[in-house]
Amino acid sequence: MAAGILAAGPAAARPLAAIKESGTLRVGLTGDYAPYSLKREDGTLKGADVTMAEDLARTLGVSLTIVPTTWKSLKDDLLADRYDIAMGGVSVTADRAAVADFSVPVMSDGKRPIVRCADARTYTSIGAIDRPEVRVVVNPGGTNERFAAAHFPHATVRVHPDNRTIFREVAEGRADLMVTDGAEVDYQSRRHRGVLCPAAVPDSFDHADKGYWMTRDPAFKAAVDAWLQAALKSGAYDKALEAAAE
Repeated sequence: MAAGILAAGPAAARPLAAIKESGTLRVGLTGDYAPYSLKREDGTLKGADVTMAEDLARTLGVSLTIVPTTWKSLKDDLLADRYDIAMGGVSVTADRAAVADFSVPVMSDGKRPIVRCADARTYTSIGAIDRPEVRVVVNPGGTNERFAAAHFPHATVRVHPDNRTIFREVAEGRADLMVTDGAEVDYQSRRHRGVLCPAAVPDSFDHADKGYWMTRDPAFKAAVDAWLQAALKSGAYDKALEAAAE
């Protein structure tokens, strides 16, 4: 199955029975967070959670519709029922869990800095980063921006609107670093080998689960959890992640 059809406007809230009756699962993806989902120049999406979205739709016996969203509008789009489930590296947070259901955890990750390779041993702690002369770049609306606001009050923090191009800001010297989830740090370091490197931190600055975030319906959550647990046990998710990282 291809990466799905881009959906139009809002739709009514739907439990699992309505999703099956409609014949379509609507999955929200930002398309800017590799290796989970990344929009190509031709407009199609690739990534581990594109693969997983296709597999979930097949398991439910419906077709897939990908609904473009952003980290800034992720919550509003879910509450407005523009999609049924958000995938693509969504961190489990208390405020998100208060308004909608998370699946069982997909994985656990944490925030780490990505820097120019020459600085790999310079920015190895929050204290080393939280200095007025340090230029931190961050994407808007998600947990990366929250983390920077909470931990770097003295650093020079700048919001860059496009997460697909944000790593060029560090690579080309307009920022010193970005702090993001470890999977993205490792992926972007591979893509910019010899230019960008993970900072040599002893451990992630924090730890959080990632999961799939969905409208509240016990039957839908049970179906997603059963499918995901099987995918994790069989290694299907790991294979999708490995393929996306190539």
